[in-house]
This record gives sequence, structure tokens and C-alpha cells, in this order.
Amino acid sequence: MKKSVFFILSLAVIALLGSCKPKQSTYRQVYEQAKQREIAQNQNSNQAPEATDANVIVSKPIQSSASLRRERLSAVAGEDSSRLKRYSVVIGSFQNKTNAQSLKERMENAGFQPVLAENEHGMIRVIVSSFSSREEAVSSRERIKQQFAPQFQDAWLLELSR
Repeated sequence: MKKSVFFILSLAVIALLGSCKPKQSTYRQVYEQAKQREIAQNQNSNQAPEATDANVIVSKPIQSSASLRRERLSAVAGEDSSRLKRYSVVIGSFQNKTNAQSLKERMENAGFQPVLAENEHGMIRVIVSSFSSREEAVSSRERIKQQFAPQFQDAWLLELSR
């Protein structure tokens, strides 16, 4: 009888201690996101414009460290697919078309001409600008991140694969 009670109590203690383990993957994911934001902020502060003359502002060259994702896209019905070039700046990605349309309208009110495009997996990308060269796209992404900080700090580059 004593052995079975001791055995059951031992199992209960082991179960309690085992259930108290931290979920390292969740903490790691949050840590990685915070680290990426910190790196992006450091890069943005390193790319601040320098005043060389009272009337002229020269900015430091933007390093092309932007991550690039390749996808096949098709313009959402009613969108002008001719405005999609090889490299695009994506500021939002949605499964719900209403949410994508809302962000598009917001950017139109800010003076941009965004395009909605859908990938093979049904994700609707809100593309705020599109260029033939990667350097122009990187420059545009950085301007958008600075203009709308802190909202679009996770803006990314998309290369259209045909």
C-alpha cells in the first residue's frame, strides 16, 4: 500500500514538473521578431539623411540587404496588371479580400496607386509600388517604412516569377 501511494505521488510530482516547462519555441519566435525589429531600427538610424548644405539633403546609399520572396501572382479582378513590374513592395498580405481592399483604399488616400494581386495559395498581396530594378524597389520600401513608421516596418520585396 505504501509503495503504491509513493509511486502515485512520484508520478504526480513528475507530471507537475514536466508541465511547467517553458514553451521555448514560442519564446524563441517572439525573441527573433524583436531582434529583427531592432536590426531594422538600427539600419534605419544608420540611413538617416545627412545635411551637407542648408538647401541640399543627401542620403546615405541604401544597402540591398532586403529579403526577397519569389511568387507567381495574378491581379485581382478589376486591378491593372500592367502596373506590376518584376520587383514589388508589399505592405500587406490578407486572406480576406475586404481587409486588403481597405488597406488599398487607405494607401490611395495617401497618394499611392496600390495594386491587389493574389498568389497560388489564395493570399492577397497589397502592392504599393512596383519597379523593374531591385535597387529602386529597395529604395521605395525604405521610403515607405520611414514615411509610415512604425506601421509598415515589415514591408517586404516580392519578385514576380513568370
